[in-house]
Amino acid sequence: MSDPDVVVLRQTIHGSDGRDLAAAVRERLPDAEVARAQTPEEERKLLETARVAVGLDIDEEQLAAAENLELFACVFAGTGHLPGEALADRGVAVTNASGVHGPNISEYVLGAMITHARQWDRAHRQQARREWRNYETTEVYGSTVAIVGLGAIGETIVDRLEPFDVDTVGVRYSPEKGGPTDDVYGFDDFHEAIADAEYVVLACPLTETTRGLVDAEALRTMRSDAVLVNIARGPVVDTDALVSDLRNSRIRGAALDVTDPEPLPEDHPLWGLSNVTITPHNAGHTPYYYERVADILAENMDRLDAGDDLKNRVV
Repeated sequence: MSDPDVVVLRQTIHGSDGRDLAAAVRERLPDAEVARAQTPEEERKLLETARVAVGLDIDEEQLAAAENLELFACVFAGTGHLPGEALADRGVAVTNASGVHGPNISEYVLGAMITHARQWDRAHRQQARREWRNYETTEVYGSTVAIVGLGAIGETIVDRLEPFDVDTVGVRYSPEKGGPTDDVYGFDDFHEAIADAEYVVLACPLTETTRGLVDAEALRTMRSDAVLVNIARGPVVDTDALVSDLRNSRIRGAALDVTDPEPLPEDHPLWGLSNVTITPHNAGHTPYYYERVADILAENMDRLDAGDDLKNRVV
């Protein structure tokens, strides 16, 4: 196909490659010419005429050949790896995939909270030993949950928590904007925001402000029955301080999809703590990733044709 409307670049996410994304885009844009590049040469040739490219990355050499390109639809939420200035100079809009992880990661968060409340980890250990021994549990219902980061994922977490009748506290860079939580704080008031929460959920990007945010002082501020859930980035938490407080039952537990270091070494002390659940940075895994990316792209194709503002535009 020499003159496609949309070119799907080479990529693999969560075990699915560009052919799955191309199929999803074709389903949503039946009247558009959609081509999938399979080799570097095909990418270069298709980019020469395409209006829209969708993929993980595009470099300046590819961009120089893309004379008709109007939109680069990045399939990641983060776009810091892209040549932003070069794209802007050439008048190419950039959108991201913000929001595609909302349903799956919010399910992970709720599952982690329920796992710690109902002590499923202990149940699994006892089952493996064929040990019938009663133990106490708690409820998520009616608790206080602090969500640090009120982007698309944080907002979806708040939405999914509604049936549990919890009190929610949000932390964001611009608290004056408000948010979906019952109360909203800025990062300057982080300790106040987490002081009464049974669950502290980290859903923020890694920045200079958030690096090491959950340190020894923050852990000391948290309730002794609090559970920390980290689906943000590992360095948001001071790992040594967390290990120390978990060992001493200073907080009730932690659910970690991300760690620092990552991957977590086999001999790391976090592995041996019974009040910790660890997953290998796969809270974002979903078989519907490309379908949600295609939904955003299809909406933006309509907006592009109409001259309207693009959804998730970052450049």
